[in-house]
Amino acid sequence: MFKRILLGVDGSEHALRAAKLAGELARSMSADLYVVVCYDAVPDYLGEPYLQRAMAERLLASQEVLKPALDIIGDVPSGLHTEVLEGAPAEAILAVAETRQNDLIVMGTRGRGKLAGLLLGSQSQKVVSNAICPVLLVR
Repeated sequence: MFKRILLGVDGSEHALRAAKLAGELARSMSADLYVVVCYDAVPDYLGEPYLQRAMAERLLASQEVLKPALDIIGDVPSGLHTEVLEGAPAEAILAVAETRQNDLIVMGTRGRGKLAGLLLGSQSQKVVSNAICPVLLVR
């Protein structure tokens, strides 16, 4: 039924539960699983070397969010792809879903907020309202 599943994660409990479900769905349907982590855009006005330092810190934090989700997902024989993107989470998830032609988006209902740099509860609402495919929200 689903061949390309997109998972948005932010490190929250809801997102980790969504990761578990997405992994199970991908395995049961022999679907590719795309995992997306987003971080807030770094303002250009910071200048060097602060701009590079801020970007490096956000990339590191994104990797720390991604690792537990990948551990929970486990092995996905048909394909597991990860992307770390800069920008607003809802817009990034919607863009990836359209570009990768995903036929299902899975995400948690609430995130950690801007400090963690990722999904907010309002972000899942934006995705539900604008997605071109079904969205499964996990609580």
